[in-house]
Amino acid sequence: MTLDDVSSPAYFPTSRKWLVALVGGLLLLGAFLRLMDSTDPPLDFHPTRQLRNAIVARGLYYRMLPDSPQRTTALKQMHSVGQYEPPIVETLTAWGYRLTGGENWVVPRFITTLFWLIGALALFDLAHRAVNVDGALVALAFYLVLPFSVQASRSFQPDPGMTMWIVLCAWALYRWGERPSWQWAVGAGIFGGIAALTKIVAAYLVGGAALGVVLFTLGVRKALRHPQVWSMAALMVAPSLLYYLFGHPARASEYFVNWTLKLLHLIADPAFYVRWMSFLHTLFGLTPLFLALFGVLLAQGRLRALLLGLWGGYFVYGLTLPYQMYTHSYYHLQLVPIVALSLAPVAQRLFRALTEQARIWQYAGIALLLAAVAYPSWVARSTLLAEDFRAEPAYWQEVAAAIPADGNVVALTQD
Repeated sequence: MTLDDVSSPAYFPTSRKWLVALVGGLLLLGAFLRLMDSTDPPLDFHPTRQLRNAIVARGLYYRMLPDSPQRTTALKQMHSVGQYEPPIVETLTAWGYRLTGGENWVVPRFITTLFWLIGALALFDLAHRAVNVDGALVALAFYLVLPFSVQASRSFQPDPGMTMWIVLCAWALYRWGERPSWQWAVGAGIFGGIAALTKIVAAYLVGGAALGVVLFTLGVRKALRHPQVWSMAALMVAPSLLYYLFGHPARASEYFVNWTLKLLHLIADPAFYVRWMSFLHTLFGLTPLFLALFGVLLAQGRLRALLLGLWGGYFVYGLTLPYQMYTHSYYHLQLVPIVALSLAPVAQRLFRALTEQARIWQYAGIALLLAAVAYPSWVARSTLLAEDFRAEPAYWQEVAAAIPADGNVVALTQD
């Protein structure tokens, strides 16, 4: 399918020139929002998690500099923090530090922003193939300008990269479902495997998406005998199996026991689901969430199977990590592309109805759409600029200088 092909009449122009302009404009807007205020220390969003990754990246950077006087301290600090997943984004950041001449906060934000924009391109192509250009543009806009998406996807964490790999996996699975081939089977397997390796919780969405598309495309009996399906599954499972279960079994079992088994009783309490939904309301708003669920009902064929798999995987994920569902906002970052893709069928029908209206109402629709993009963009921008943490490093250096190096210290701080 080319960029000029659509599955239904479109409201927006479908020529390549217009699509490049519209998609390019949204990508530039998304990049601008995420890269503004990039020199500010990463204290704006879950600072404990971001600073932990910064400590690891610093250690990896100074490990490349054997003659640096800071090397011993940096390595000691790096080994003092827990290793939850492979230091992929930290390693890329360390190399970025070396290329740019030292530590700076722009490097990790550029990397995570790049991850998010790559995912945006895959999401657009997937929605374009499955619905039409109208739905694809709305999905892309939601993915790029939702304030929660802007703040979380620029954070120095593995989650933006994990989400990119999930989107790439869903895109490859859909392409494989259109015409099963080894090319797309291997691609989906590799993307899904890297997603789960980046952060193991991606396995829920990768597994759900694969199950939905494979069963829709082949059915149960044929799927069980299909070599491409087994190859896909092996590629998806092998990397995380080797790293988490064989490479770090103690850490994996500790996490499972503490965050799943010991907290599983929460899912029997109706209040858990209320808290979960209330938390999602603060991140997404209930209107987009319910419209997205209606979008699953409106979706056709393979897209509906993919969405059911993704939503089902997310729900099971929430049941197995119940405490994080209403306490840790970044645990929901991978829901952003799911909601965005689910909105595409709703947008398709909305704009189809708008094309039947008089010209003046079509222009009014464009104005409303521009407002729907401009307002969350402004909110995201204002949120980032509302606080300035540049004075924090100097303050803590002053505090450190006043504390005896050989003394025991207890601190009551804001985090």
